[in-house]
Amino acid sequence: MIPVHDEPTVGSLSCAVVICAYTEDRWHDIQLAIESVLLQQYPPDEIILVIDHNPALFSRASQAYPAITVVANGGPKGLSGARNEGYRRSSGEIVAFLDDDARAQPGWLAQLLEAYGDGEVMGVGGAVVPGWSEPRPRWLPPEFDWVIGCSHSGMPAAPAAVRNLVGANMSFRRTSLDLVGGFSTSLGRTGANGAGCEETEMCIRASQAVAGGRLVYDPSALVTHTVSPDRRTPAYFLRRCYAEGRSKALVRSMVGTAALSNERSYLRDTIPAGVRQALSDAVGGDIGALGRAASLVGGVAVTCLGYGSARLRSGTGSRRRVPAAPPVTKAALAPLR
Repeated sequence: MIPVHDEPTVGSLSCAVVICAYTEDRWHDIQLAIESVLLQQYPPDEIILVIDHNPALFSRASQAYPAITVVANGGPKGLSGARNEGYRRSSGEIVAFLDDDARAQPGWLAQLLEAYGDGEVMGVGGAVVPGWSEPRPRWLPPEFDWVIGCSHSGMPAAPAAVRNLVGANMSFRRTSLDLVGGFSTSLGRTGANGAGCEETEMCIRASQAVAGGRLVYDPSALVTHTVSPDRRTPAYFLRRCYAEGRSKALVRSMVGTAALSNERSYLRDTIPAGVRQALSDAVGGDIGALGRAASLVGGVAVTCLGYGSARLRSGTGSRRRVPAAPPVTKAALAPLR
């Protein structure tokens, strides 16, 4: 049994951590992810490891970790279905999600839970920094670290309310997840494909459903996300940008123009500032900065191409909005005492 401490879980909130895995190729990463949670100063009340339609991995994990809860995803295949399975199998008032190739840094969980002392807070997420096994490619701009599943340079440097959290490092009140029915299985990664945005769509629905509810990004709640060699290539970069554009188009059809609120400021402020900085660095003698400038422009172009192609294919007038629950007050999300 996972030890339960008398001191925080902050405010006496119970907490579960959900880790979703789909392939034995990441076995070492899965072990590091679990160990990083167990080594927290105040470990969670429970850890749920969800195996996504892989019987061999389920058997291996069940034997290796009898002290945690290992479950098979009985829902639709993919990250969204696995996350839903994990949170529904857990009992914590707060449900945190950590990627199977991410490692929580010391103090991660306590920092996430700290913000839940405010009853308006529906969810809390933290920063995700790259864990490079090889040197960072000189052409990869930090403004595009979302391509490798990490926080990008345009995100807040101090705790702030945000539209959505980063999928590799996020947590929610169980009441928020129950209210919106969890993650949409129309979105999200299946296996190694580049699809995403399921956390964006779910966060937007939660904000639309809860009057006065807030999502908080706290960069001090830190995890390190392993960047595998296949994610260091220009081909992966472009493929991931195109997939992100397509995913954003689908999110817009489901939740409306809120799906693009952050992207407008990203294109207006973050990208131009990145291009200016890269060109300045190039003038100062950093030749690799020219590659970063080209990646900034090319990444935006390919992402917009993916978005436009998906909108044209689905018909720009169509809108497949997910049915929303009537807005509720923040009192409905108050932690159980």
